[in-house]
Amino acid sequence: MSAGIVGYASYLPRYRLEGKDIGSRNDRVVAAFDEDATTMAVAAASQLLPAAASPPALYFATSSPPYADKTNATAIHAALGLPPNMLAADMCGTGRSAFAAMAAAAQCGGVAVAADVRIGRPGSADEKTGGDGAAALLFGEDNVVADVLASCSVTEEFLDRWREPITATGQQWEERFGGQRYTSLIRRASSAALDAAGIADPDHVVLACPNSAVLKRAATMVKGQKSVTTSPAGFGGAADVAIALCGALDIADAHDTILLLSATDGCDAMVLRTTELLTASRQARTLEHQRAQGLPIKHLTYLSWRGLVALEPPRRPEPERPAAPPASRAGHWKFGFTGSRCQNCGFVHLPPTRMCRACGTADAMDPTPAAGLRGTVVTYTVDRLAFSPSPPMLQAVIDVDGGGRCTLEVADARPDELNVGARVRFSFRRLFTADGVHNYFWKAVLDDAE
Repeated sequence: MSAGIVGYASYLPRYRLEGKDIGSRNDRVVAAFDEDATTMAVAAASQLLPAAASPPALYFATSSPPYADKTNATAIHAALGLPPNMLAADMCGTGRSAFAAMAAAAQCGGVAVAADVRIGRPGSADEKTGGDGAAALLFGEDNVVADVLASCSVTEEFLDRWREPITATGQQWEERFGGQRYTSLIRRASSAALDAAGIADPDHVVLACPNSAVLKRAATMVKGQKSVTTSPAGFGGAADVAIALCGALDIADAHDTILLLSATDGCDAMVLRTTELLTASRQARTLEHQRAQGLPIKHLTYLSWRGLVALEPPRRPEPERPAAPPASRAGHWKFGFTGSRCQNCGFVHLPPTRMCRACGTADAMDPTPAAGLRGTVVTYTVDRLAFSPSPPMLQAVIDVDGGGRCTLEVADARPDELNVGARVRFSFRRLFTADGVHNYFWKAVLDDAE
């Protein structure tokens, strides 16, 4: 089986570090304190997978996994409400891991998701040129928007960028050394892939590489008749190649050819040809539009979010570690945001219950997923005393479209942005981390926040 791309979606978080604060000409895309690779992967994939979707497999690539010794893809699987009889696996490491995820999904069908939170030392090139984000690519045989024509890989061992597993920030060698090695690899891989596809000059070239010297000379190394692009969000680690491909699919015309190059410890190449279905199947919000939207964040606040400086903590007891058994029992609610609807009277309960609060009927409930719905703020509070890495905490009572009411924390908003009657959607986030355990749940996000 050889599958093509059926759909794609990118996700760039809302916050931005202003260029003047980090010595850069451009601002930097920054994940919020309650976002990580898992939550951003859910944000990207949830745009892509329709309700009751059942892809053959889910492959998750990241270089910043929230957990080691535990599969992070299973939390994504649960949040998306995917069926249990499918593979969900991590492919951790580098941008090459993302290409491996895409190659596996292209071979057997499935969804490849990549996400990363890039942390650089203050004042470093990684801080200036990095970017947080995620992308998801769904592969299948029907309704294909881009066919995979050929792929090839070239591998070579040399030290250009590295990070010890126990450290948050990485290191890189002098960029000219890596640039020289990558130039040869990119030309070899692109030539072999284009020859295999029977194409002389692709319409679009997409290049992902951790070496900034390579990106600066991208247009001189490979030629695209219409464009040669890199990720506009900055170097996104394992997510870089997938985010950059989403940007190309946003602008490509039907029957255009795309040469995708991921140069990390070698070079992987994939040649695609778009179909007439692409123009009607683009993601709802283009990558360019997502990049242009943003909310400024102070540099000191950002550094505290990443654990690079220690600000005075809230003068409140820290949360206790979530326990595994209750979290497991409430998995459909906690991860999938699934309530219950009474079969007798239709009343919706959020969270789910066995006994209907409206008519008293017991054990006659149907599961009701709410993650993909919208809601309306009924009332809200600005809590300046609650424990939060980014006070104040905003909480709102929300009437969910189709029935049901619940209280949720509001993410990515300021007090003056919230009002009664505001429309919200739902976003999978990290409530807090205690004793190494991440407490994931859903928050409300203003509909125009992203």
